[in-house]
Amino acid sequence: MKPYNPLEKENLGKSVANSLIKQKPVPLGALERFSGAGVYTIYYTGDFDIYSKLSDWNTSPEDLNAPIYVGKAVPTGGRKGNVDPDVSAKGTALFTRLDEHSKSIEQATNLEIEDFWCRYLVVDDIWIPLGESLLIQRHRPIWNSLIDGFGNHDPGAGRHKGARPNWDTLHPGRNWADKCAPSKLTEQQIRHHIGEYWARYKGSEIDGQ
Repeated sequence: MKPYNPLEKENLGKSVANSLIKQKPVPLGALERFSGAGVYTIYYTGDFDIYSKLSDWNTSPEDLNAPIYVGKAVPTGGRKGNVDPDVSAKGTALFTRLDEHSKSIEQATNLEIEDFWCRYLVVDDIWIPLGESLLIQRHRPIWNSLIDGFGNHDPGAGRHKGARPNWDTLHPGRNWADKCAPSKLTEQQIRHHIGEYWARYKGSEIDGQ
């Protein structure tokens, strides 16, 4: 048997992921500003029909097991590898990202922000992508693996020729998405794919095994 090495990449990623899941959930729409960058999970507890399985697995704020979305927020310059540690600690990249998600949900015509909760963890910059990757691999959140576009930003004036994200076809309301070309899939087709997704989703994934 190979000796356990806590410094192996996979084990470091597990450490970040497990630490995040131990954090107390908070309402996504009621976050207070805080500093730092890191990783986060978002949970759904509402009654939108195609997410009924999530509501079954996320029965209360004290029992949230299956995230609908996993993400990360890196500090300014993080994508280029030139992060200033002082800026990273004092910035609000993680809060800002979660606040953006909150506004996207509030704009959707068929979602209620009160049905969303989140866990977040401020992490040293070098471990952020590793933690996010392992959390996505572990849980396969539906807004990461199937319904694309939740984390998208407005592409800007004159750049709306691309197709509307599937997320916005299913959850209309963001003004910038209405300016995009129609999605490649209809709402009915997206719903069909979601049904197939739930048929493949295994209970062990919820437990993170």
